[in-house]
Amino acid sequence: MTATLLKSCEAIVTSASDPVLWHHDLLIEGTAIKAMGPNLSPMAPAECTTIDATGMFIYPGLINTHHHFFQCFVRNRAELDWTRFSVIEWLDRIYPIFSRLTEDCFYHSSVVAMAELIKHGCTTAFDHQYCFPRHAGTRIIDRQFEAAELLGMRFHAGRGGNTLPKSEGSTIPDVMLETTDEFIGDCERVIDTYHDPKPFSMRQVVVAPCQPVNCYKETFVESVRLARDKGVFLHSHVGEGESPIIAQVHGKRTVDYCEEIGFAGPDTFYAHGWELTRQELAQMAAAGTGLSHCPEPVYLVGAEVTDIPAMDALGVRIGLGVDGAASNDNSNLMHCVHSAYMLQCLSASDRQDPVPTPSRFLSYATEGGASLLGRNDIGALHPGMAADLFAIDTRKLDYVGTRHDPVSLIAKVGVGAVVDLTMINGRVVWADGAFPHLDETALFHAAEAALHTILPTNIKRRL
Repeated sequence: MTATLLKSCEAIVTSASDPVLWHHDLLIEGTAIKAMGPNLSPMAPAECTTIDATGMFIYPGLINTHHHFFQCFVRNRAELDWTRFSVIEWLDRIYPIFSRLTEDCFYHSSVVAMAELIKHGCTTAFDHQYCFPRHAGTRIIDRQFEAAELLGMRFHAGRGGNTLPKSEGSTIPDVMLETTDEFIGDCERVIDTYHDPKPFSMRQVVVAPCQPVNCYKETFVESVRLARDKGVFLHSHVGEGESPIIAQVHGKRTVDYCEEIGFAGPDTFYAHGWELTRQELAQMAAAGTGLSHCPEPVYLVGAEVTDIPAMDALGVRIGLGVDGAASNDNSNLMHCVHSAYMLQCLSASDRQDPVPTPSRFLSYATEGGASLLGRNDIGALHPGMAADLFAIDTRKLDYVGTRHDPVSLIAKVGVGAVVDLTMINGRVVWADGAFPHLDETALFHAAEAALHTILPTNIKRRL
């Protein structure tokens, strides 16, 4: 069994709600944390890798609860700038590009997204993969698990899909549509092939129809049936501007629509929720339904700021998500912790409830994310829990004046650089600016080559 001793840590943030451990060691055996305390060298196994953690703050690994990896291939595109178009015009431009993606594109974009997440302290990622062009085949989720294994990422795959034709009101090109039977059938295949419910699992599957406005009702009904039969979680976009449409078509807003068909409860979490009323948030809290808050799209999309204070006050389970590059051009969950806090401070005067403390925002990205994904083995650093963590060397000018409060640091100050170490399931996957045993340059060239098969590289910036 492998063992690692993080020696002389400046501070260990065991969780956002527990006391900080100052000047302690952290001992890891196999995939789990064995002990935390002063001078643990005598209890370390004979064959143990010792890492000098002097000056380092150690944190639980961040947990990303909403993303669209495939959108990494449409980042920083001047011709797709949100500010130039209405939402409908923008969708008409972006979906034809998505519909050209190949199986290799989905693999390489997953590598790109997960690599950036890991560099910034994320150890578990949920991806909502709803784009299934017919020419790309049915093994897109398989390739994502392949990418996760390459990088050592703990991965929850959201097998998404769209079934409602554009002619009936959706925004999805026909080439990206599936029937409900096709969608449910592949969900079942992926669950049977990859889903591992055991503690320290590195692979899990979530049934995740894209959005109520882009799917037939039967798609959501069958998703609930399959998920409950297989014991997996449910996810979808909810409260992202679609509630008036759902009300017009089905006679009720989205939260009521989802609750009526059983798409709610402790095994269900939604993404976004910026348009939800206080009553709808109270319903979610009562049902145990969670929500992944994605703060960064607010800047580009221009939607109202999600009422996190109300959610927190009402007891809604909250996690944080990066979202896809269609509305966030990076895959940096660390930055989202800071953005989420600052956005709430900006809109504090418009809120009934006070802004949660900075430590709460770290909690959303750790323990909150674990709760949304149904995990009790990640999200905090305690003996017996998975060794998922990241470390920041704070012996830099960047951190002068901040080191007295490690818990608030990420939300209140922000961490701009990559972390110094990321460990997942007891394995170091990022350290000293490199992925051990991986050639990042080769991965870069492979991803660029895949990107260039679908998009030109010589777009001139229009002024």
